[in-house]
Amino acid sequence: MMTQKTDIYQLKNGMVLLGERLENVLSVSFQFLLPAGASLLPEGCCGAGTIIADWLFRGAGQRSSRELIQALDRLGIHRNASPSAHHLSLTASLESSNLSEALDLCADIILRPQLAADQFELSRQLSVSELQGLDDDPRQKAMILLYEHFYPDPLGRPAIGKLDELNGLSFERTAEIARNIFNPTEVIFSICGNYDFEAVKHQLEKTFDRPSHGGLSAQLPVMKEKSYRHFPTEGAQVHIGIMTPAPLAASDAYYEMAAAVSILSGSMSSRLFTEVREKRGLCYAVGANYKTLKDHAGIACYAGTTPDKAQQTLDVILDQFRILKNGISDDEMQRAKVGLKTSLIMQSESTHARSSGIAADHFLLGRIRTLDEIREKIEAVSVDSVQEFLSNHPFKDFTVVTLGPKTVTL
Repeated sequence: MMTQKTDIYQLKNGMVLLGERLENVLSVSFQFLLPAGASLLPEGCCGAGTIIADWLFRGAGQRSSRELIQALDRLGIHRNASPSAHHLSLTASLESSNLSEALDLCADIILRPQLAADQFELSRQLSVSELQGLDDDPRQKAMILLYEHFYPDPLGRPAIGKLDELNGLSFERTAEIARNIFNPTEVIFSICGNYDFEAVKHQLEKTFDRPSHGGLSAQLPVMKEKSYRHFPTEGAQVHIGIMTPAPLAASDAYYEMAAAVSILSGSMSSRLFTEVREKRGLCYAVGANYKTLKDHAGIACYAGTTPDKAQQTLDVILDQFRILKNGISDDEMQRAKVGLKTSLIMQSESTHARSSGIAADHFLLGRIRTLDEIREKIEAVSVDSVQEFLSNHPFKDFTVVTLGPKTVTL
């Protein structure tokens, strides 16, 4: 493991700075989590975040769109901007020596975007094209529909947007939202790699010296009844999305749950791959993973199959979820722990992954887990502790979505 040093600081305006120094690397990655996720958008504005994520880079401060892109490229910044349920995330990875200039550029992008009217329609059309592109990616489309029906409204709103609402967004309305994405008391900045935290702290204190304001307002979530929804489409496949409630990341049982998910779907020796695909040949793709928001979490599963095998595929998957509590083997437990530790090692070697990880920890847990802590928690998981978790948290109350020419029955 790399030597870790965690830095935490809160600016006078409430913005939180988190850092983890890795002195033996030459790069640095950072992330701004801005409180402008899909769940915070006003009614009728679903997808505004995808427009804004592109629009922010079409000119900022004194730089035109072309000049801004050239400045970012000159610094060698690998960047991305994307919305999620809670945040609009701006991420960057670059050589450490260019960090100060990169932060100044980001301050312009976040605080002083030009939001030019002649650039708005270009950003909107890109968002519309991305949404329409889901027709060529039915797996992703099925899972977006699943999340929308599993999570309470507005937490399940698709960050990618809805076509009618994207088309209905005006320049004025979207610009108003964009001007409210920086509410410093809700902003998280995280950084990982080779950096001087004192220098970063003082630079951000100066460049982001803006008082707090109302920002975008969170809405009270409205719970939904767990159910089955079918979305008819033409084609030769049925895409199945399944989700069951799970403990939050802050739960004492989090690592037992992670091991259970790995046993279900962590490798080609996992239960789902073996029982659904290899033994029965029911589908061409199957897998499950943990999906969490701030206050709601679940285990999501996808399977792609043919119409004549859709019902059996669903039945076998649900059966594998339900019977996991009947017993797991020592070999399954060992493979799960190896897989979880491998993921941890890979995260420790990526400044981008670690920067995102410490920001997520702060938001979801209110603290940052060290890699050593995570490793020790994984090591402590046992067959008995996972069995106890499964007994106390049986997989049930499934939400199911299908996309294709044929329905199924729960």
